[in-house]
Amino acid sequence: MIALFFICIATFGASMEIIQQLIPKSELGLRFLGHCIGVLIMLGIYSLLVRLGEARWPTELAIRPAPFEPFSGAVIGAAMFTVVMAVLAGCGLYHVTYTGPASAWAAAGKAIEAGVVEELAVRGIMLRLLWRAFGPGPAFLVSALAFGGSHLFNPESSLLAAICVMLEAGIMLGAFYALTGRLWMSIGVHAAWNFTQGYLFGAAVSGTELGPAIARSVPSPDLPSWLSGGAFGPEASLPALVVCTAVGAAVLWRAWTLGMLRSHSDTNEPRALAPSLSQPATACV
Repeated sequence: MIALFFICIATFGASMEIIQQLIPKSELGLRFLGHCIGVLIMLGIYSLLVRLGEARWPTELAIRPAPFEPFSGAVIGAAMFTVVMAVLAGCGLYHVTYTGPASAWAAAGKAIEAGVVEELAVRGIMLRLLWRAFGPGPAFLVSALAFGGSHLFNPESSLLAAICVMLEAGIMLGAFYALTGRLWMSIGVHAAWNFTQGYLFGAAVSGTELGPAIARSVPSPDLPSWLSGGAFGPEASLPALVVCTAVGAAVLWRAWTLGMLRSHSDTNEPRALAPSLSQPATACV
C-alpha cells in the first residue's frame, strides 16, 4: 500500500512538473489539458502496478462503466453542494454575488485533478488495501482519518475543518466506492463538488481558490465560523456536515442492504456491482 501510494503520487508530481514547465501560464486551455494528461498518467501507472503487483486488472477502474458513473457522480456532487449553498445563503450565513462570465478552464482542471488524484490515493489505494487486510470497518476509519487529517495543512484550516472533511468526504466518498466497487462515481462526486463550489459559486475550496469564477460567495463575518465554515469554505460548515453525512449514511445503508459491505471470502475486498444486469463487473475491464 505504501509503495503503491508513493510511486503513484511521485509519478503524478513529476509529470505535472514537466507539463507545467512546458505550458505557459497564460494558456489556460492547454493547462487544463495538462491536468488531464497528468491524471491519465497516474491512472496508467496505478493500473500497471496493480497488474504487476496483484496479478489482476484493476476492476475498480473498469472501462465500460467509465462514461456513465463519473457523470452520475458529477450530478450528485453538484446537487449536494447546491443544496448546501442554498441553506447557507437562505439562513444568511453566506452572501452570494454574481460577478459575470469567467473562464472555467482553471477550475475544471484543478477539480478533475483533485477528484482523480485524491480518490485514487485515498479510496483506490488506502481504503481498498486496508479493506483487503482488515475488513471494511477499520479501512473506513483509517482512510477517513487520513483524508481529514491531510486537510489540516490547508490554508485557514482548523481541527474542526478537518473533522468536517473526515465525516463528510472521508465517509461519503468511500461509501460510493463501497456501493459500486469502482472509483468512477467517487471521482465524479469529488470533482463536481469542487467545481461547483469554486467556479459556480466562487467560494473557498478547502481554504484555497480554484481560479476565476462566475460568482463570489463570502461567509457572514458576524456569525460563528462553525456555522458557515469561515475562511476555510463551506466544507467546514454545519449545513455541509449534515447534508454530506446524511448522503454518506444513505449510500452506506444501500451498500449494506445489497451485501456490498460483506467481504469476499478469497480477497476480502468490496465487490463490484455489475454495470448492467447481464454483464458482470469483472468482465468490464
